[in-house]
Amino acid sequence: MKRLFHYLKPHIFTMFSACVLVLLIVAVDLYRPIVIGDAIDTYLIPENIGKSGVFRQLLKVAYLYAALMVAGFVLNIVNNWILQKMGQNIIFRMREDIFRHINTLSLSFFNNTPVGTLVTRVVNDTESINELFTSVLINMFKNGIKIIGYAVVMFAYNAKMALISLSLLPVVVILTIVFRYFSRKAYEAVRTRITDINTYLSEHLSGMRLIQIFAREEKKYREFEQKSNDLFRANWREIMTFSIFRPVIYFISVLATMLVIGSGSVFLLSDEISFGMLYIFVMYIGSIFDPIQEFAEQFGTLQSSLASAGKIFRIMDVQPDIKNPENPVDVQLSGRIEFRNVWFAYEDDNWILRDVSFVIEPGQKVAFVGATGAGKSTILNLIGRYFDIQKGEILIDGVDIKTIDKDRLRSAIGQVQQDVFIFTGDIRSNITLGKEEIGEDAMREAAHTVNADTFIEHLPGQYEEPVTERGSTLSTGQRQLLSFARTLAYDPKILVLDEATANIDTETEALITEALERLMEGRTTIMVAHRLSTIQHADNIIVMHHGRIRESGRHQELLAQNGLYRRLYDLQLV
Repeated sequence: MKRLFHYLKPHIFTMFSACVLVLLIVAVDLYRPIVIGDAIDTYLIPENIGKSGVFRQLLKVAYLYAALMVAGFVLNIVNNWILQKMGQNIIFRMREDIFRHINTLSLSFFNNTPVGTLVTRVVNDTESINELFTSVLINMFKNGIKIIGYAVVMFAYNAKMALISLSLLPVVVILTIVFRYFSRKAYEAVRTRITDINTYLSEHLSGMRLIQIFAREEKKYREFEQKSNDLFRANWREIMTFSIFRPVIYFISVLATMLVIGSGSVFLLSDEISFGMLYIFVMYIGSIFDPIQEFAEQFGTLQSSLASAGKIFRIMDVQPDIKNPENPVDVQLSGRIEFRNVWFAYEDDNWILRDVSFVIEPGQKVAFVGATGAGKSTILNLIGRYFDIQKGEILIDGVDIKTIDKDRLRSAIGQVQQDVFIFTGDIRSNITLGKEEIGEDAMREAAHTVNADTFIEHLPGQYEEPVTERGSTLSTGQRQLLSFARTLAYDPKILVLDEATANIDTETEALITEALERLMEGRTTIMVAHRLSTIQHADNIIVMHHGRIRESGRHQELLAQNGLYRRLYDLQLV
């Protein structure tokens, strides 16, 4: 709760104003029955009926009552407006904080956390907290003041009638405690099912192509139907909890009203109370159960909001594995890379790299080859410091990468992946990724250099052409050319190619090959490839096997050694 109030702190004046408005609203609600009750006792008694001036006085009472109704209406509008605005501002800031924090987390976090879970935290759980700030807290205060106000006024008028009126209150308290328990359980079940279905949808919509390739639509539909049914049942349990509680409270309020009317009639006939006082008690007892019911429901929502806040703060408490150095070294990166006795494991002592050492000079083109799981792609991830090594050192231009600012390091490294990710937007935004320093000329020059302009200029909107999610309207080769243009626009000193030519189509193979040559020109280039024909031009080829370097040299030199590289080469020829 303390961390939530950190977000409320800048809006303390707004919250104070809302509390003042609530007090005024409650005062108006309390005073309205008193106005009518006093009018009944003053003007509608037998001896006053028919006297001159009574009708005029009753009109004044009517005007006062109408003014109170209008005042209550206006006060509620103003109160709701300032609370909704405050709530939206708080949630806007909270969503920004969550997303900003998620952007700082390490790749290991995203490897272990489903995307659907994160979407639920950023969207659904923050909306649940929005209810806390816009309605729950202030309405709990309002209803608490109302209950106290009704009780105080009733006891002030007639203690005996007040005790009779509130005699069923212990029953309501017990029911409220039971309701809180079941409503909390029902709400937690709903939130869990929503997270499950969001995770399922996020994963399976992304993999829809694979589902259709293997004709598993019917199977996946049944799985989704089961999850949807689980959510339906959870929602139904929550609805039934409220559906039972509300009528029961209403029934008790009817019993309480009957008690008030019955006992009040006896007291009225014995001249212990007036007819106007009986009216006030009937109106109060009919109204006091509404805030009690709302109070119970809001307490359940409060617990649910706190549960959502707990889930959000658990995400925000996750610290990135890769931390920026407190005093980063100021270094001009030119592209010399050195691994010194590097050992690395993703988990415990399951070593992926074992005592790996090599040097890549600036401008060199070095390729890593080997069987799947040999550690090739891991080396690429370590150069950009997406993971930290357990033993050894990784140096760029003689400086340990742990002492270099992360943004500075990664901006000097351009990566082209096997699976190109294209964002929803347009061609321009997918090249620049929103970096303002990349001007129009630089963007177009990058596209021209890597031959991406050969297809961009044939698009109806050219660089403003809309691009759908993951670039589904572009071919594989076009997406790859777009990724080359993106990388070149950022002008990196080091180029990392992770199976960049694995999925090229014959239509664009020549364009991509030429684009790669231009992209690698003057840059330290590290390549990972299974197709050995694509790395024969490399200055050095390093052969990995079970996390160790087994061989290194140029293509012809490795073939002459008749070792592991030769076996890999012969297998591809076969």
